[in-house]
Amino acid sequence: MSGKFLCIHGHFYQPPREDPWLDMIFPEGSAAPFRHWNERICRESYAPLAWARRMGSAGIFDIINCYEWMSFNVGPTLFRWIERSEPELYAKILEGDALSLQRWGHGNAIAQIYHHVIMPLASKLDRDVEVAWAIADFESRFKRKPEGMWLSETACNTETLETLADHGIAFTLLAPRQAEAVAEADSDEWHEVDEHSLNIKEPYLVELPSGRTISVFFYDGGLSQAIAFEGLLKNGDDFWNRLSGASSEGLLSIGTDGETYGHHVEFGEMALAYVLSQAIEGQDGVSLLNYGAYLEQHPPTRKVKISEDSSWSCYHGIERWRSDCGCCTGGHPDWNQQWRKPLREGLDAIKVLMDAHYSNYGEKIFKDSRAALIEYGSVLSGILSEDDFFKQHFTVSKGSADADLGWKLLSMQKWALSSFASCGWFFDDLARLEPVNNMAFALRAIELSKETGLIGLEEKFLSIAGDARSNEERYGSASDLWNNKIKPQSETPGSLIGQALGRLYVEGVLPQPGEEGSISWPGVSVQIITNDSSLVMARGSAEIKWNLESEVKEYSWKWEKGERVLTGSVEISLPGGQVEYYPLTEISWKKKQSISLAWAQRIADTKWRAQIGSTGCGPVLFDKFEDYQTRHVWEARWKSLWTGLVWSYVFSGDNVSDDFIGFVKTFGDGHPDLDHFIEQLSSQLCMMLHNNLILWESIRDVIERARKIDLPLDLWKLQNCYWDKMLEGESDPEFARMIGFDL
Repeated sequence: MSGKFLCIHGHFYQPPREDPWLDMIFPEGSAAPFRHWNERICRESYAPLAWARRMGSAGIFDIINCYEWMSFNVGPTLFRWIERSEPELYAKILEGDALSLQRWGHGNAIAQIYHHVIMPLASKLDRDVEVAWAIADFESRFKRKPEGMWLSETACNTETLETLADHGIAFTLLAPRQAEAVAEADSDEWHEVDEHSLNIKEPYLVELPSGRTISVFFYDGGLSQAIAFEGLLKNGDDFWNRLSGASSEGLLSIGTDGETYGHHVEFGEMALAYVLSQAIEGQDGVSLLNYGAYLEQHPPTRKVKISEDSSWSCYHGIERWRSDCGCCTGGHPDWNQQWRKPLREGLDAIKVLMDAHYSNYGEKIFKDSRAALIEYGSVLSGILSEDDFFKQHFTVSKGSADADLGWKLLSMQKWALSSFASCGWFFDDLARLEPVNNMAFALRAIELSKETGLIGLEEKFLSIAGDARSNEERYGSASDLWNNKIKPQSETPGSLIGQALGRLYVEGVLPQPGEEGSISWPGVSVQIITNDSSLVMARGSAEIKWNLESEVKEYSWKWEKGERVLTGSVEISLPGGQVEYYPLTEISWKKKQSISLAWAQRIADTKWRAQIGSTGCGPVLFDKFEDYQTRHVWEARWKSLWTGLVWSYVFSGDNVSDDFIGFVKTFGDGHPDLDHFIEQLSSQLCMMLHNNLILWESIRDVIERARKIDLPLDLWKLQNCYWDKMLEGESDPEFARMIGFDL
């Protein structure tokens, strides 16, 4: 098949934000009003791409799931969060790949290096682990083997390509300046190329020292740059004209960050939807196709030599991730990045020691320690159960101290690898969230190494990286950050039990004497048993179990509650007669925020249920005003019932007075419950839309009454729910027009 083809690739990735002890993302103040940046970017970019609007003069006439028509990769750590927190979006991403697989015989999704490490800077073991874990994660989601794999920052060298080929990966995507020379497939006559002379419209073969080969696609650097930084997404026609004008025989490949569409450029997903729809219709002779399908139809006829140790976001190769190369001043031309080198070297040094420690102890615990580590990704992804993994790889007795040692060694390696996420070096300062997170991951790995018998790693790391300095004097050195920001995040039995008690208290489920309660984070669970309790003191016992570790540790605790919540202290009896005192005031800001949000959620839910459950006849009882009356008797009390009154009105269908309508309109504007009300109303309407028997007239009546009192609606959510239902064969043109469609 010949012709003009287009493939737009989206690289979806966020710096790992998980706390390495509790393995969950805590609130980030800079992302407010969202809880953290994953949540914010999801709402601004990832979700809009799954329901991207096509707009006409009279409303929406089409909604496109861009994941069905664009090539994409989703970082495994980000994908895990999406699966847990945004199940509807997660389903749309999987659906997009499945439909593309059905259409072209090859899915749009490709895999991504697991922890987004810079592969040319990784050891052979780490390269194998990163690729194997990425494949396991991909297979667990898409139920097929990945054909392609995205390299973090497209950072590449021959050894990296060997690793991909060794694991069955057929192709990857690189920047055009990463090509050095090309030749015909059956010739050794090489011709030097650069990003301007390279024909990016065809795939190339890379011949590897092992005798294997791998294919490489090169994206259009100029167009990709224009999309990301030059405003090309601001106008769909301009976007299409640039792509169409650049198309010719072969595949025009575009490489972009997924966040570009909607987060970096507002409504960028709509521009992308327009371009995709143009290509779907074959405008200007351009057709959509993904990399796997194109590779099958157009196998490489030429080969390429890549530029060793090169990437897409550093003109100095891969120096951005190990030296002060000048990339990224972040708007601070007087700053330097001299901290990058010692941070890299410090982490490298302790990782070498961890690898040796893992191998030495692992050979006594596992049948093959290397194979166990590589296969561990199947446990993380859920393909393999803990029991099956244990049977396949452990040689020691289940439940033994050696078994727990083996699980801890594997967890040590996981967090050590996390500490090499590329974002830790990408930006301009040591004190940013990303390098601080990387050092927190390293601390977690160091703690696990110490529990398994390897000591001195903290001192080793700080002897190399400790003098690295932030550009902001207030943060000081890496040692200052380590002691002031990173080590306080570390969890102890006291901090875990203290947080569990605080969380149970604010959620209103603190166990009474003789009862049990539990708090589970993704990384660890705490079982609380209360023996006795009073207003000022409580006592009991607790069990702590870390995820993917077999040991369960038991402690006794005493809680001096203090005058107010989270101000008392917890006393923990440790093995050997030692005691830990943990003041609840020492809970970190993020974790205290998480507890406070749990309280706010419970109180808000309780208040909501009380309000909407006790005012059913209120709208009817709100009688019309008499002559000359302008305000209701006991207006303040009626005002306090606004939420329940409005909920009852919009769903009851009762006839109400005009004065009631005026009252709720007046006090609805800026009402403190309004945002929550809109969220609940939209959820309820979507539930009605998803019933087996849809009562369209009832749904329309709810919307009409809401609009009669000027109540705003979350039309974006309603439109998505209706569109998905329409794709299933259920529709109501009148309702569609009400919520903004022109079909």
